[in-house]
Amino acid sequence: MNARKESRSLRLSLRIAIYLFASLSLIIANGIYGTVNTFSQEKPAATVAPSTFPVTISTSWYTSSPQRKPYPLLPPSKVKNVILLIGDGLGISERAAARIRALGAKGKLYMDRMPVTGLITTYSANELITDSAAAGTALATGYKTNNKMIGMNPEEKNLTSILGEANKRGLATGLVVTDVITGATPAAFASHVNYRYKQEKIAPQLLENKVNILLGGGKRDFLPSSSPGGKRKDARNLIDEAKRKGYLFVQTREELEKANSDYLLGLFELGPLTTNPPEPSLAEMAGKAISLLSRNKKGFFLMIEGSQIDWAGHANDIDNNIKQTLLFDEAVKVAIDFALKDKHTLVIVTADHETGGLEIIGGSLDGANLRVSWATKGHTPPPVPLSAFGPQAEKFMGFHDNTDVPGIIAKVLRITPFPPESK
Repeated sequence: MNARKESRSLRLSLRIAIYLFASLSLIIANGIYGTVNTFSQEKPAATVAPSTFPVTISTSWYTSSPQRKPYPLLPPSKVKNVILLIGDGLGISERAAARIRALGAKGKLYMDRMPVTGLITTYSANELITDSAAAGTALATGYKTNNKMIGMNPEEKNLTSILGEANKRGLATGLVVTDVITGATPAAFASHVNYRYKQEKIAPQLLENKVNILLGGGKRDFLPSSSPGGKRKDARNLIDEAKRKGYLFVQTREELEKANSDYLLGLFELGPLTTNPPEPSLAEMAGKAISLLSRNKKGFFLMIEGSQIDWAGHANDIDNNIKQTLLFDEAVKVAIDFALKDKHTLVIVTADHETGGLEIIGGSLDGANLRVSWATKGHTPPPVPLSAFGPQAEKFMGFHDNTDVPGIIAKVLRITPFPPESK
């Protein structure tokens, strides 16, 4: 009897020991390798389908072309003018969504027909995911800086921009946007602040740096708070100061059409533009800027930004994203049309970053029933597309960093050394 009890106790003790050993082994494995899945691996875990958004926008207003052939590669020649078009938040999927909705899967936007294609990385000095201030600074100066900083390195040393160097050499210069003209991207080309929202400090620098053409929104940053809609706390009226410096000031589409001055300040809203009539469109502002800047015999540098593609990405608003991309593409057409006639103008189209993590997840070949998903309401880090047309456009072919862009522009404009500061 005692022998049986001892045998049962031994077997029970052995089972307990085996159980404890197995449990201890699992605990150790979890600690070393992470959680161990003890369930069958044959059946994959269920995935949650992303939220889908249908595209409903009509694109009949877009001045599309049935032509799908690429623009020609121009023979090597001297570059006199550079037009840099930046689609804020314009990634590959944003271009694709606009193209498919407006033209179908076989169509091509004007920017798609540019013969040279590349990619550029966008990370900032302190973040994998850049903001427009750091990315604008990289595209303007050839240097990485921290997010939210404009025209300065992380140590707050002022950096020289390609626009500033062009100005020094007698080229005409311009900034055209649908945001406020003191926004991060235009500000990076002609101002220096350690925080992008110090727009009261940015506005006077745009005038002090003698940018010939300034077109966009943001009248509020040029007017004292005592004026209707004004935000300036220093009581300065920069519009009056601009006039004394020789700028022609316009604030309507009709006034812009009639403008004939080497120095032009056009502010069409207190804040950002609405991108709707009766304001001038981005294409109309681009056309006026090119017509005035091209009178300079030494050439010109012009930056044009489709600012509100980014805002639509932040809002996960696919219809407005497509609208803003197509409005931007119409400005691209204006630049290319000029370059085709001029033969000495280099046109570059790129982005500062992608916004929203847009993906196309369904639709038909004709662009109907298009459906998309969004990954985020913020920026994303993948490389963004770059397209180029004009003499020496092939220099942009391949994989680049955003800091390479102004250096290549400087080289084709024979602005050397650039950047002037040692890296």
